[in-house]
Amino acid sequence: MSKIRVGIIGCGSIAKHRHMPEYTNNEHTEIVAVCDIVEERAQEFGEKYEATAYTNYEELLQNADVDAVSVCTPNYLHAPVSIAALQAGKHVLCEKPMATSREDALAMIEAAKHSNKKLMIAHNQRFVPSHQKARQLIENGEVGKIYSFRTAFGHGGPEGWSADGKDSWFFKKEQAFIGAMGDLGVHKTDLLRYILGEEFVEVGAFVETSAKQNTDVDDTAVCVLKTESGIIGTLAASWSYVSKEDNSTIIYGENAILRLEDDPVHSLVIQYKNGEVVKFELGGIQTNESGGQTNTQVIDQFITAIIEDQQPLISGEEGLKSLQVVLSALESNETKRITSV
Repeated sequence: MSKIRVGIIGCGSIAKHRHMPEYTNNEHTEIVAVCDIVEERAQEFGEKYEATAYTNYEELLQNADVDAVSVCTPNYLHAPVSIAALQAGKHVLCEKPMATSREDALAMIEAAKHSNKKLMIAHNQRFVPSHQKARQLIENGEVGKIYSFRTAFGHGGPEGWSADGKDSWFFKKEQAFIGAMGDLGVHKTDLLRYILGEEFVEVGAFVETSAKQNTDVDDTAVCVLKTESGIIGTLAASWSYVSKEDNSTIIYGENAILRLEDDPVHSLVIQYKNGEVVKFELGGIQTNESGGQTNTQVIDQFITAIIEDQQPLISGEEGLKSLQVVLSALESNETKRITSV
């Protein structure tokens, strides 16, 4: 079978450290086009991957050699670029959050249906081995009834990660729309929906800008979430964890407590009601700082969906459900009320 020819739209850090290496490592793909509004950046990656370099994404989409694209732009461009790509007959892998409004997300889903092309959202936490194991334990009843959870995703902020440092679009509301809650919190709303196997129905949130200067987006958010069956818990998303990244989740159940990515060695620790403790070394979570982005599985899953003509594991509909929790959290913070999702 001939290789799937990929275009990368947006050549910032997420493209450089995740998308490009993972496409290169996938035997079924080749990068044939790259695009960035910073011409030097586009040229640099064009030369590295022997791909055609563009500064205008619409010109890239006119390239008939491109079968699929990764949308790695600032958040406000996710929907318009993805829709244009789908309408141009390209499969789309879009970074999270998929859009900045419910309406835009629905328009992306509709464009995918109309074009009969794949739309996948790049939520990578579902593919972490400890998270998959936890879902399995909950699904088969080993943990019993789930009572509560707490989850956090925090680090020192995108200035240490983004290609533009402290001048990054992440800190500009007109481009980012939302700060830590959209950058990190949406990962955890997607993860919790996946692990618990339930949808959230209510959210209460405090969303603040307390750590960063010269920004108009949030850098610290804490949410209380409730599922349809009555499981309640907290979600924290922050760019103010100045020392060490926290990407942990703890599930409190009837028969056991599951500690995920909470121990430096054991990615899953199960503390049973009878006092027994079982520890798993399943391989650590991918982090920005470790240089360990060997394979988040996102690209492999996207390419498999195209080759085998399957629904992507994280479809536009799934991306919307995870985004909706974040949008409801923003509404809760603004209205100072518990908000229905």
